[in-house]
Amino acid sequence: MISTLVESAFETGCLSVASEGLIYQVLTHRAYGPTDIDALQRLQSAVERGKIQREASRQFTVLSNLMVAA
Repeated sequence: MISTLVESAFETGCLSVASEGLIYQVLTHRAYGPTDIDALQRLQSAVERGKIQREASRQFTVLSNLMVAA
């Protein structure tokens, strides 16, 4: 599921609040696989480089806590 959400973000150039929330839920339930972690790392890199914009404005994010949750 995470991979699908990440691909959507790459297609639109934006990570929606809803997608970020779903990613967080999947991570907290530990319902992800190795390909999902790879996709999250690609997403994090793209956000850091400004290739994908985040819709959320708050500092606490799935992306900033990626390695802690995974």
